[in-house]
Amino acid sequence: MRSDSIRVFLMIFVMAGATLSGCFANDESSGMPSTDDLEISGELVAGDWSDVILTAKVDLSVYIPYFLMDPGSNRAQNGTVLNIEAGDSENVRWLLPPRNTDAVLLIGDYERTNWPIRAAAESWMAWSMDSSNGGAVAISENEDNGTWNWLSSSDDDGGDVKIKKFQTTRAQRSDLTMDDGVDASGGWVDGRSVYEWVEFITDETPCDDVVTCGSDGAVGYLDRWIGNQNPSYEDAINYFEGVMKGYGLRAEVHRYWTGTLWAVNICGYKDGSMFPNEWLVFGGHFDIAPYATPTSLLPGLEETGYGTRTGAYDNSAGSSMVLTTAGALADFDARRTMVFCLWSSEEEGLWGSSAFADNVPAGVTISNYLNLDMAGINYPGDYALSVYLGPDGTGDVIDQPGMYHMAEWIGSDALDLAYQMERGKAEWAVGGENPLWTNQYEDMVAIYESPTARSDHDPFQQIGVATLGWNGVVDGFPCYHKTCDKLETLEEYMVTDNATGVANLAHSWDIVTWWAVFAFLHMDQAPVPNEL
Repeated sequence: MRSDSIRVFLMIFVMAGATLSGCFANDESSGMPSTDDLEISGELVAGDWSDVILTAKVDLSVYIPYFLMDPGSNRAQNGTVLNIEAGDSENVRWLLPPRNTDAVLLIGDYERTNWPIRAAAESWMAWSMDSSNGGAVAISENEDNGTWNWLSSSDDDGGDVKIKKFQTTRAQRSDLTMDDGVDASGGWVDGRSVYEWVEFITDETPCDDVVTCGSDGAVGYLDRWIGNQNPSYEDAINYFEGVMKGYGLRAEVHRYWTGTLWAVNICGYKDGSMFPNEWLVFGGHFDIAPYATPTSLLPGLEETGYGTRTGAYDNSAGSSMVLTTAGALADFDARRTMVFCLWSSEEEGLWGSSAFADNVPAGVTISNYLNLDMAGINYPGDYALSVYLGPDGTGDVIDQPGMYHMAEWIGSDALDLAYQMERGKAEWAVGGENPLWTNQYEDMVAIYESPTARSDHDPFQQIGVATLGWNGVVDGFPCYHKTCDKLETLEEYMVTDNATGVANLAHSWDIVTWWAVFAFLHMDQAPVPNEL
């Protein structure tokens, strides 16, 4: 069972294989096509689906190591190898790295079958300078009724390749500046849009029109505390349901009786076109910590009591990333059913997500779960970004190698975080999870199996699902579950010597949202199994 799971993982994610040597050849090597023998026509757009034409001057093969749309299935797949004869062209729709301006194509002899690849924890550019940690793949049959080959792990790298390097450009909004996070403002998803969702949801601007603004008397959606008689809670439910419907998703409001209160989840569904009974779930809780002490409302005592009206960090940020992701993927043709959920009652004990996990319809399986909770006060600010996965079985070994390597694979190249991940790995080895939740750091991104499960991923782990999630500072945030958990507080915490808090927040949410979207693309092609 375990070996089969790893085999499936390697087939799709192509992150392991034989140690390489001599993978590169100079353009003077006889008989091998050169980098000049392949022309790329079209805009080299980063972070969005774009169309290019690849034209060969001589017979050659080209390995595209990025997500692309197969012209037969019209679904995304992780890389392919194209054989192009002299004078012929191939139209390619691909998704180039959103946060890395360097991209590569590998070129070899016509109808070549075996290819070298980078290691999971390094970028393609780093690998191009030293291939000693890489692996190998071979072309394999398309399992999607598509046109282009898939790739699977191999012990044979096929020998020398030519590496065609090129630069990409990511779109940016024209109405923003660097201080506003303009360079994280364009593409399929972007962190600036997440920022604007948080800004809107937590907007405390007074509003007298109850019909338009709701019972909280504000422009945003405040006071999202669970309660059968809390009209602001119901206002938020109705609004988020409408957003899901506006995206074209099948929106459902699930109500579960917990014994004293209703737990209410808002979920948007997009049925899978191949495996509709396998659900890939994104989630983050929309409820916030309710007031427990009156002193929380008094000026100067914002950090002494329990409760918040806005919950900007916990968890308007995660809710905003779920909504951003849902909006981007709503029109996407996925193999597996996509489910985007805003959970209720996380603060009371994971009631909403637990009820969902305990009531999965007969015949349906949850293939993977991605959790978005409290990300934002982390890298590129002076705090660690935690990328946590599980379930964790033992503290001394990685029990989920498939999920771990997928997270590394995405982070090192698409997000250009290899250096930060290396620092995070060392810090995790020294201190574990707790320091990452409390201390200040520079350039710190840690991927690890979490021994704790204090958020909505826990119920899914309890039913045997492998999960992936992201957060930043938790117990070290003085406004955790406090009145001062507001957007302006997050901005203050994220100021660094080289960027404003707004810009760093936009980049922080850009990183996490893109990581979640890329994980989805991998998991849709091949779910990552629970390897315990």
